[in-house]
Amino acid sequence: MRAKMTIDTERCKGCGLCVSVCPVKIMKIDRSITNKKGYHATSNIAIEKCIACGSCAITCPEAAITLEKD
Repeated sequence: MRAKMTIDTERCKGCGLCVSVCPVKIMKIDRSITNKKGYHATSNIAIEKCIACGSCAITCPEAAITLEKD
């Protein structure tokens, strides 16, 4: 199963909850991205390793992550 993950960097507050719940450890706070509110957003560093569990999207308090499964 392949997954298409989208992170809305403008909604992300960089809380790191998605980073902590990802079982395959492919999420990170990206210090090179700063949104309009001044937060460092999360990024996916290896989408090809995503198992589409949905933990990141469920945990995100800002609903900044969407996951589509093929």
